[in-house]
Amino acid sequence: MTSKQLIFNLCLCLFILSVNCENKSQLPDPLQAGWDGNAVCEVVEENQELRVLKCTFEPNIGHEEHYHNPHFGYTLSGGKFRIKDNSGTREVNVPTGYSFRNDEITTHEVLNIGKTTAVFLIMEYK
Repeated sequence: MTSKQLIFNLCLCLFILSVNCENKSQLPDPLQAGWDGNAVCEVVEENQELRVLKCTFEPNIGHEEHYHNPHFGYTLSGGKFRIKDNSGTREVNVPTGYSFRNDEITTHEVLNIGKTTAVFLIMEYK
């Protein structure tokens, strides 16, 4: 690899890191984010490796736009949601017992458009 290629690769890496840091600083994390000024998530457990959040969404309650670090989620009580993210807006039924994971930093906003209270556990890796 030439020195020009090395410098280019280093600059590219620094740019990517700065974009990720910028996104994180502009948006709240899931604990900081709420809905109409009210918290929707609480810390269930936190240690050096993991933070576990319990997030509760009554009907017509959502979660303002926020970011997630890599995480695993589990649906304790399902519901119907409108989700807005970088791929657009969609409506989804999230069943009780559904699990999900993401290995990248993601951003989204959600709104419970169903008639039941939905509850999620979110486990974030540190």
